Parts: sequence; structure tokens; C-alpha cells
Amino acid sequence: MLRWGIVLGAGLSVFALQGCGGAAATRDATGDGGDLAGVEGRRADVVVAALSQVGTPYVYGGSTPGKALDCSALTQFAYQAAGVDIPRVSTAQKAAARPLRGRPSPGDLVFFKTGPSQYHVGLMVDRERFVHASTSKGRVRLARLNTDYWQTRFLGAGTYLN
Repeated sequence: MLRWGIVLGAGLSVFALQGCGGAAATRDATGDGGDLAGVEGRRADVVVAALSQVGTPYVYGGSTPGKALDCSALTQFAYQAAGVDIPRVSTAQKAAARPLRGRPSPGDLVFFKTGPSQYHVGLMVDRERFVHASTSKGRVRLARLNTDYWQTRFLGAGTYLN
């Protein structure tokens, strides 16, 4: 029951992002006036799919939506839901994605180096937050890109979307 509430909430959020909620509803979480009304089509599909997995347990190598996901399985699932095939592991996702300059948009991937040989990927849901399968929290959750933790580990962003 909780999972459907998350999916419904994510769907309603996308309606707001698409402009159905009025101008105030399209401002990003930072309050800097960023307009997200342009989030539609595949970008919206990717974001809604990723958000539908919030709360799913993190399991290394897990690739079962709703039951067990790791970071790259989450992003692969979200892109597949939008009809876009991407590689399975985070390093391959980064290598195959079109690199981005500047601030990533909703649906874009963000890449991190979290240990000597450990890499991590998340998916932007707005101009500040990304969804990822968190090893430390043991579940899929939202995080803010502009925190010191993520900024010091940030490798770059990429996309498979136009």
C-alpha cells in the first residue's frame, strides 16, 4: 500500500513539474525560481520510475525493482521504463552516457567515486535532488547534490536523453 502512495505521489509531482500545478508548483526545491515546467516525455517517465522505487532495500548486485536494487540497477530500471536501454553497471553507464557540462537536469545521471575502487550513480529528480540506492541508509532514497559529501565525490553527469 505504501509503495502505491509513493508512485501516486511521484506521478502527482510530475504533473506539477509539467505545469499543471501552476507557476508556484514548478519552482525547484531551492526556491531560486528554477522552472521545471519543461520536464515531460521520457525525462518525466525516467523520474517517475526512479521515484517509484524510493524505500526499496539496497542490495549489492540487486536488480529486482521493489525488492532489491543497487545504484546502477535503479538507474537502468528507470531508463528501461522510459524505453531506453543503458548498461548495467555504473562505470559502464558513465562511459556510454553523453557527458554534460553545467547543472544536470531531471532524468540525467550523476556519477561519484565513493571509495578507492567504488563508484556510485544517481538520477536527478529536480535541479537539486537525486534519487539513488544508498549503501549507508540501506534503501533507495533522495539526496541533495550540493552537500559537501556528494560534491567531494562528484565525477560528473551524463545523459541518454535529448
